[in-house]
Amino acid sequence: MSDDTRSARFRRLGTAGPVVAAVALGCSSMSGLTGAGADDELAAGTIRAAVDQGVDLIDTADFYGLGHNESLIARALTGVPRDRYLLSDKFSGLRDPSSAFLGTDCRPTTLKTFLAYSLQRLRTDHVDVYRPARLDPAVPIEETVGAIAELVQAGYVRGIGLSEVSAQTIRRAHAVRSVTSRSSTHCSAARRKTRSSPPAANSESGSPPTGCSVTGCSGLLGADDTGAPPHLPRLHGDNRRANLAVAGRLQPIAARSGASLAQLAIAWVLAQGAADGDVVAVVGAGRPERITDILAATDLELSETDLADIEQAVPRSAVAGDRYAPSLMAMLDSDQSAVLTGQGRPTSRSASGQDRPKLRHCSVGSCSGGCPEVRGTSVAVRCRSSGLDFFIVPGRCDSFGGDALEFGGEFR
Repeated sequence: MSDDTRSARFRRLGTAGPVVAAVALGCSSMSGLTGAGADDELAAGTIRAAVDQGVDLIDTADFYGLGHNESLIARALTGVPRDRYLLSDKFSGLRDPSSAFLGTDCRPTTLKTFLAYSLQRLRTDHVDVYRPARLDPAVPIEETVGAIAELVQAGYVRGIGLSEVSAQTIRRAHAVRSVTSRSSTHCSAARRKTRSSPPAANSESGSPPTGCSVTGCSGLLGADDTGAPPHLPRLHGDNRRANLAVAGRLQPIAARSGASLAQLAIAWVLAQGAADGDVVAVVGAGRPERITDILAATDLELSETDLADIEQAVPRSAVAGDRYAPSLMAMLDSDQSAVLTGQGRPTSRSASGQDRPKLRHCSVGSCSGGCPEVRGTSVAVRCRSSGLDFFIVPGRCDSFGGDALEFGGEFR
């Protein structure tokens, strides 16, 4: 990569992907759960202002506002040449008419249908990055990535992305097709307690992390909690009060740099590229004038002392509450162990016609306190919290180090 693409303002997606601005625009907050947001005109103006000021990666999902978000982006960018911006779109989230989440679906036929509708709403003939927002525990990642790879071959998709996945999943996906980028939540004020994908996985796969929802923790960066989504426990009650106190420790660091807390958070995410590869920060904005403030963060260079002070002020262990509600945490491949239930051992049919075990997630919590009993290539564990028996898949269970042997045999 040339020196200019290594500069503070630019990043490359993947090993041979496009060079984009270091800050991308996340559009989720512009759409309500069931449709239009508070002010479509203001939102459209914000999208247009971002592109006019050099932001060239727009992040959305087909389930944001039940399709409203994609239509909003198309409206905002009417008349803008398609080669001036890239679209990163997510799929897999199933919702009912009341907007309640029903689960995930990453089957090949389904994701191709999702994309067909998305292209219509976005008024375009392709998206630049297509990724499942969450994995479908009933569908192997190889089948999902293989189907997106077919869309790449057909010209409807330019690059493949992943979201909230483990290092093992990244490796499995990359064995099918090169992955352009992966996304995960990063915020200096509400950091993850564990690291899901080590740098080695990034270098092996060539897929750099894309920092997602950098200021999605705005309730901890100076904003009030009015309308804070109920599925974000860190922004409510005692958790929020505790996390506000933690976030307040960052104020002196921001002040000495002449930056706001939000700018410090963005600069911190971009600085993670030193260890993980090129990081693109996906940031939300509600008003056009916010774009200038956000882009100013790309000029904020944090010293080793600054980064060490942030680490000391906001250690991972200081964060109160989970990132999401329990039901949503259970859907994170990056944070939860994938398990096979011992009750009936249900199977589903793969694309090749062979029966395969159906994966599910343990929503109860960690089973690391149980007593493993080896059964073939699986491990049976009884969760002390629920009393239920689960078959853990070695290689996808944090209790076994995350990178152990992957399940590949029959249960006994």
